[in-house]
Amino acid sequence: MNSGCGAARRAIERRDSPLRQAMRVAAFAGLLGAVACGPANAPPAAQASAGEWREFQGSWIATGSRHRIPLGPDRRASIADFEGSLLLSGTSSPAVGFRAEAIVLNDSATGMVGRAVWTDDRGDEVYSEMRGDGSATGNRVVGSFLGGTGPYTGATGTYEFSWKFMIENESGAVQGQSEGFKGRVRVGPPTAATPEAGPPR
Repeated sequence: MNSGCGAARRAIERRDSPLRQAMRVAAFAGLLGAVACGPANAPPAAQASAGEWREFQGSWIATGSRHRIPLGPDRRASIADFEGSLLLSGTSSPAVGFRAEAIVLNDSATGMVGRAVWTDDRGDEVYSEMRGDGSATGNRVVGSFLGGTGPYTGATGTYEFSWKFMIENESGAVQGQSEGFKGRVRVGPPTAATPEAGPPR
């Protein structure tokens, strides 16, 4: 098993209620099985030059909890936290696997906003903000990278996906997965501008 899958596996080994832990194990097993049975991908371009765009696609499966409140007969608001595994593919993807955590505020009338952190097997992190439809008629989410640590310092770019809830019980425990997850990222500090030549002396 590669180190990226190890990072994703650790996302489900943290202490939690038996129900949520079981949901995480089932989610990880399904995702890992799909990846393991598919064709092997070339290693990610870890040594790509700073400033080079890297395209990726993948799948994000997460469990968490959601609390809702009514805002009238036809409007709802909710706040949720999610934790799970994000596995990426593509020869230029920044890494293979991440532990992915997110906090999301959703309003059925105005959409959703959220913040996410992805952590790889070395402990380096990627930060992003998310916005989406989050309504009864749409669930498309667009994320924008805000930088990160280690090799992800100065990360910029975007990603997008749709979110599908698979399980939700009366206590607010939820499980969901992404559909059509793809994006691109450029890592490394911004290229310094070349200073203009001064007047001859």
